[in-house]
Amino acid sequence: MDLQTKYMGLSLQSPVVVSACTLSEDVANIVRMEDAGAGAVVLFSLFEEQIRAERARYESVMSATSNAFAEASEYFPQLEDYNVGTSQYLEIIRSAKERVQMPVIGSLNGITHEGWIEYALEMEQAGADGIEINVFYIPADIHLTGGDVEKRYIDIIKAIRQHVKIPLAVKLNPYFSATGNMALKMQEAGADALVLFNRFYQPDFDIEELKLLSNLQYSDAAEIRLPLLWIAVLYGQVPLSLAATTGVQSAREVIKYLLAGADIAMTASALYKNGIDHIGRMNQEIKEWMNRMNFNSISAFKGVMSQRNISNPDAYERANYIKILTGSRENAW
Repeated sequence: MDLQTKYMGLSLQSPVVVSACTLSEDVANIVRMEDAGAGAVVLFSLFEEQIRAERARYESVMSATSNAFAEASEYFPQLEDYNVGTSQYLEIIRSAKERVQMPVIGSLNGITHEGWIEYALEMEQAGADGIEINVFYIPADIHLTGGDVEKRYIDIIKAIRQHVKIPLAVKLNPYFSATGNMALKMQEAGADALVLFNRFYQPDFDIEELKLLSNLQYSDAAEIRLPLLWIAVLYGQVPLSLAATTGVQSAREVIKYLLAGADIAMTASALYKNGIDHIGRMNQEIKEWMNRMNFNSISAFKGVMSQRNISNPDAYERANYIKILTGSRENAW
């Protein structure tokens, strides 16, 4: 059974890809991922705020204000608290490229246009096979319009594309009012792939201490339905690679995403829970399913359940919504 696939022009030996997570901070883990059968790895995100090159600016601000606002100093984050700076990150790219054959994709979360461009260029020069830009942006300003938010994404893509030649993936959030049109705009701006969807980590409340909590909650297989819908709708309609990145716990979710039209399915939570070797089990189970279904390759079944390929395309729209609600009422009886 052939598990080979292509993602934004890159050849992968498996559709199972490790999504951005702290497991890739160790090059030895990246080697283990390839040995287990991963098709590629997206490195943990490099946040512009976390880059140690900002130390000089940080120390300058602290020096200039320490006497006047000494009592406020505790509110400034200590750069030592951050995991890695740009030089370390780039060294991980270089080291990984020396030790593995699978594509190594950088992940960038910037703030300023200068930051997006500078660090994307450095990733490319370090040997990254592609870059995934993670525009983690909450439009909390109630005066911002939908057009303002869309423009922010498009401007970032254009700025990076003008300076970087390697493939560019955009980790998309699920809250655009017209996801399909936004996908087209991103492609026109220079994106090569969409990653659906960015799983925003929302705060929780401690009701005893009355404070915000920022605890991490792993994804669950039940969360695949929204990205599954949009991958199935976008497949064949936009000239972009499609990656799924939510709820991939087993081969079952990978297969569903591929049937919808995804080129790859990314996973991280499952590796935290089950270990890096879980990738191998997922690959084996995909092969076993392909054998049962008489599919010899990923291309033989990719997208067969997409909106463009099923007999009733309306099933992805209002008709299916009504059917689900009707079924729910009947089950209640």
